[in-house]
Amino acid sequence: MTHARLIQHRADDGARRLILAEDGAASILSGPHTTRELAGEAISSHRSLLDLAREYRASEKVDLAAELEAGHLLPAIDHEDPAHLLMTGTGLTHLGSAEGRDKMHKAMADSDSQTDSMKMFLEGVEGGKPVAGESGQQPEWFFKGDGQTLVGPRDNLTSPGFALDGSEEPELAGIYLIGDDGTPFRLGIALANEFSDHITERHNYLWLAHSKLRPAALGAELLLSEVPQDIRGTSRIYRGGKCIWEKPFLTGEDNMSHSLANLEAHHFKYAGFRGPGDIHVHFFGTATLSFADGVSTRIGDEFEISAAPFALPVRNRLAQAEQTAVEVKVL
Repeated sequence: MTHARLIQHRADDGARRLILAEDGAASILSGPHTTRELAGEAISSHRSLLDLAREYRASEKVDLAAELEAGHLLPAIDHEDPAHLLMTGTGLTHLGSAEGRDKMHKAMADSDSQTDSMKMFLEGVEGGKPVAGESGQQPEWFFKGDGQTLVGPRDNLTSPGFALDGSEEPELAGIYLIGDDGTPFRLGIALANEFSDHITERHNYLWLAHSKLRPAALGAELLLSEVPQDIRGTSRIYRGGKCIWEKPFLTGEDNMSHSLANLEAHHFKYAGFRGPGDIHVHFFGTATLSFADGVSTRIGDEFEISAAPFALPVRNRLAQAEQTAVEVKVL
């Protein structure tokens, strides 16, 4: 089975174009220059994104690996006005995902009772995959930021100066465009690093919201059409060129306690998330964290996340911003 992927490219002179990768070849498209433009045309013409991309496929071929190394590949989606791209996510969605979270929160709870994390996870196992037409259990939900905090597949992941930790979370992200009538359209999925501050979260689970207000990295490839049920990848951390931690991760609905449809239903049920023309990048969660294995990341560490059927990794270096004081002035 072939998996078609849509990629955004930006040349050294700033010129943008789209690439369709399919059947072992990556071809330049002659039509719209951004994923959002092509998706908007597909919606208005009642076509699938893949069918329309194939129509625009030209003869010029591209070496995707070389273009990634050159820094020419952008995130799978972006928006010229960052305020109209929202990044959100859900947690405790994967089978086994409660283990690490439960360890983090156990010290703050009675050891003879379930933590709130474990309760939420078990509720998801029981009701996270409802039959069509029924409402399922709502998941944990969080806000990460807008398009200003979205970074590409080779950009730095920069923690704020006050951060206590900066660690990877290998995930899938659903990519959505809201139609003119308020209908959410899933354009596809992308590989992602939903970067978080786990020390802040560990202090008190009510600080989860604070720990998530960080940048996130999105892979270059938008996987089109149906989402594979079983996706298996590898998450690695490199320090000084050497791999210091490596672990497989599982995702896709076969490895999740919630269906994608249930996660989408509980996100888009809010009218404020159905603004025409808005882009949503929604992270589906993970069960694999280096932090849960006792790894303490350092500035300069490089995160690498890879998973078939994506051909390209997401590879980002950890950085930290200067500590700055913010003064609120009264008018």
